[in-house]
Amino acid sequence: MSIAEPMEEHPGLMTGKTVGLLMRREPGQSVMEEVLALQSGQPARGRLQRLFGASPLGASAWPWYQGALGERAVGRRLAALGPDWRALHAVPVGEKGSDIDHVVIGPTGVYTLNTKHHAGQAIWTAKGTFMVNGVRQPHVRNAEHEATRAAKLLAAAVCHQVTVDAAIVVVGARRLTVKEKHSSVTVLTSDQLLRWLTRRPVVLTADHVAILAAAAAQPSTWRRTPPELHSPADVVARFSALQHLVHQARRRRIGWLLAMPAAALATVAGVLPPF
Repeated sequence: MSIAEPMEEHPGLMTGKTVGLLMRREPGQSVMEEVLALQSGQPARGRLQRLFGASPLGASAWPWYQGALGERAVGRRLAALGPDWRALHAVPVGEKGSDIDHVVIGPTGVYTLNTKHHAGQAIWTAKGTFMVNGVRQPHVRNAEHEATRAAKLLAAAVCHQVTVDAAIVVVGARRLTVKEKHSSVTVLTSDQLLRWLTRRPVVLTADHVAILAAAAAQPSTWRRTPPELHSPADVVARFSALQHLVHQARRRRIGWLLAMPAAALATVAGVLPPF
């Protein structure tokens, strides 16, 4: 859809109790909910575990936790977009529990963003290949599928063809090497995201953005059966409490690691009795 193409208004998209529910979802909300669900079965740490900084996260929750941090980092970037833009996060799509990390709508188009938090790892990508520390990942194929699916669903909602561009947003990587650009998916870092979104050609009017945003805010656009939408404030509060415990445990581990060499030196110097 270009700026020159007319779009018929759909007043029904602007009404109803469900309008705006998806607009209020927090970045990473689906992943945070998964972390909290996994943690609900995690046994509480004992006193010594807390003292020595054992992580409160279970092994199964750790990758989800990292994913939530990545999506929330990208969400903070997107919050800096101007009033001409709309961003939805953790959009439930389909009937199998999938979601789209971020759907962004603005003057330069409609985008699905797939966030990948690969902290400290080396990323190499070319054409349809995406490698993380030398291991091939299906990120490009998945991003293409998300964009195609979103375009089809939004087009059905507004009764007009919609073009959706796909991007993989890499967070925390030690190195990102884009050897050759993909034909249908852009790979970039979170630092590059806003410039990439805003410097592209303008293709949508303000009215187009408003109509598409209203359609995207309807849960029924993305799923035949209404998803169960939890309170964003409750999810964020519970996840933030867990995040505080994770940071606290990490600080204690670091404290012990720093204290042990110091204690050993003091012992050698005769300040402390030997262990």
